[in-house]
Amino acid sequence: MSQLFLDTLAGKTVKTPPVWMMRQAGRYHQHYQALKAKHTFMELCMVPELAAEVAMGPIQDFDFDAAILFSDLLFPLKAFGQGLDYTDQGPQLGFHLTTENISKLKPWKEALPEMEFQKKAMSLTRERLDKNKGLIGFVGGPWTLFVYAVEGTHAGSLIKAKTAIPNLWSKFTEMMTPFLIENIRLQFEGGADVVMLFDTAAGELSPRLYNEIIVPELGKLAQAFPQRLGYYSKGTTADHFTSEAFRKIPFAGRGFDHRWNLPQILKNNRSGFVQGNFDQSLLHLETSEFKKELDSYLRTYQELTVEERKGWVCGLGHGVLPKTPEANVRLFVDTVRKTLS
Repeated sequence: MSQLFLDTLAGKTVKTPPVWMMRQAGRYHQHYQALKAKHTFMELCMVPELAAEVAMGPIQDFDFDAAILFSDLLFPLKAFGQGLDYTDQGPQLGFHLTTENISKLKPWKEALPEMEFQKKAMSLTRERLDKNKGLIGFVGGPWTLFVYAVEGTHAGSLIKAKTAIPNLWSKFTEMMTPFLIENIRLQFEGGADVVMLFDTAAGELSPRLYNEIIVPELGKLAQAFPQRLGYYSKGTTADHFTSEAFRKIPFAGRGFDHRWNLPQILKNNRSGFVQGNFDQSLLHLETSEFKKELDSYLRTYQELTVEERKGWVCGLGHGVLPKTPEANVRLFVDTVRKTLS
């Protein structure tokens, strides 16, 4: 059996790109829904056996080339003592972070043991996963975690988070960045082949602020694990990534959403994987129309040489949306492999 994802991570040229989707284990999937009918979301994440079962569902049903840890990026905030619950309205924190209450957070070394469940979930997933498949871990980026800690959400104008930067950001990252380094280490110890940094709120900052406050923290994380961390940020533009400091960050690869010209990025890519980037909303099309859109999308990649496609991990612009038809997910995987084989 081909090990497309692992070969791509290793920098090898493969004719058929590996396929992995963010949120490939989740609400759209009947396998997940059956488990969710019996267990809370918190249990599905924090009971390692259940987390492994959720992660394996899409591998068994759709034959993706990599599994990803089933968890949530907000668990570090829970570990620090900020409180966390999941309701029909989404995640709810016990309190929102301010300069007045940041002293309520635990020291990061005391908080870290609470993330051991991720290492165990990773290990159990690795035991069940075919050795030719990849295993991906993930953590939230420091800025995205900061936004949630202060706002309780990453939606809206983020006035509270942005205005808290002068007095709160450095205090937060002094705790969170070393915590994330060790959290990532736990996931590697559990068997991860690569760990993704998901920075879903990064695009809400200007390129100037992004480079001033986010890039230094990303550099610290990546320097702790050179060429082993991937990075995906939502809503960012090319202008966010022009600084010399960003270009020097030793990422293993980067993800791009559907707003980017991925074939052009691949042509200019000199190292690392490039993940993306079919528009996830189009998976909701009626089957025949979806097939037309997918064929059109893949035609551009057919025009590239196999060498020019080197490093591509095929997937979506962001993640699988709720109520996405499972048949279209299966058709996506099968069509990519048939078209680019």
